[in-house]
Amino acid sequence: MITFNYSARRAGRPESGSIEAKNERQAREQLVQRGMQIVSVVKQKSSKKKRRPPAPRLKGDELGVFTRQMSTMIGAGIPLLEALEIMAEQQTDPGFRHVLSTIVASVREGNDLSSAMAAHPKVFEKIYVNMIKAGEASGAIDTILDRLAGYLESAAKLRGEIKSAMTYPIISLVMVLGITIFLMVVVVPQFEEIFKALGVPLPLPTQIVLDISQSMTGDSLYWVVGAIILYITFIILKKTPKGEFAWDTFLLKAPVFGPIVTKVCLARFSRTFSTLLNAGVPILAALDIVAKTCGNVVLEKAVEQAQNNVREGNDLSSPLEASKIFPLMVVRMISIGEKSGALESLLEKVADFYDAQVEAAVKSLTSLIEPIMIGIMGLLVGGVVMAIFLPIFEAPSNF
Repeated sequence: MITFNYSARRAGRPESGSIEAKNERQAREQLVQRGMQIVSVVKQKSSKKKRRPPAPRLKGDELGVFTRQMSTMIGAGIPLLEALEIMAEQQTDPGFRHVLSTIVASVREGNDLSSAMAAHPKVFEKIYVNMIKAGEASGAIDTILDRLAGYLESAAKLRGEIKSAMTYPIISLVMVLGITIFLMVVVVPQFEEIFKALGVPLPLPTQIVLDISQSMTGDSLYWVVGAIILYITFIILKKTPKGEFAWDTFLLKAPVFGPIVTKVCLARFSRTFSTLLNAGVPILAALDIVAKTCGNVVLEKAVEQAQNNVREGNDLSSPLEASKIFPLMVVRMISIGEKSGALESLLEKVADFYDAQVEAAVKSLTSLIEPIMIGIMGLLVGGVVMAIFLPIFEAPSNF
């Protein structure tokens, strides 16, 4: 197949792009079939080095904004293809603009929007594609896009809250470790000669600090290599099924952060499940998507067990309760939803509840982290300083 660049007009509007065909005549026929008035068709010059299209780099809630704008335009009566073309033209990110242009070309050739989006899994995840497919089947794609936009906006807000909760402790911990390393590598060695001049036995804390300092200054390469090996080992083990399961179990049960991680996972599970059911996705397909997007392997196993239970004709709530991960309130809400036929609305209420819980937990965590970090700093820095000055306090006659 040969690539041709074309310039044409359709419905009075200028249009240009590229098309693949066996020859120029076939390319012109394809353009005419699309209802275009051809201005020019030129064979694309072949280049020895084919440029790879840029990777899309979406920031924050850009996908949510795109989805909201698509919903608004389609709801206002603008045809799907024209709405996609408008969105492709106004994108500032070249990678996302290329993805949308590819989708426009695919839809113009007669493919479904969901199939065109499925070809770009790094931009449009499984939940997005399946909801679009449900919207195409029901003929209410604008409503589905509106629900998707709400879901993406809620997810972006949740991510923002988690990042804000983690930023302060990470920066504080880095500063504490930096100060401690500075003391051990720069300050403590300067006191070693003073301790030798004192000529008194060194207390155990002082001796330990000196030994660590000598190791860090004399064997710094071993410390760095050791830290790198530990990090690589952790990453490798974490990628194994058992390692990932153990790490995710630790995250759910970790002190201070464990309850927040659990609430985040429950909020994501409830919001995703509710959004998919509202979009008309069958419950088994919805559970399959939810299991892969809940963000925790332990939770994923519990959802997969629930999916198997539903597939066998049983209820959804029993295996969730048996997993001991889902709180009784969530299990009871799901059970009531199954019996009343209002599962999606009750799940939405659960998601709203846990979103509020996460927000409150983040605020309390921020206020709790400060005294904890001050305590850690006092323990490390104060311990080093006290260990340095102990011999001086015990031998005042030497000065």
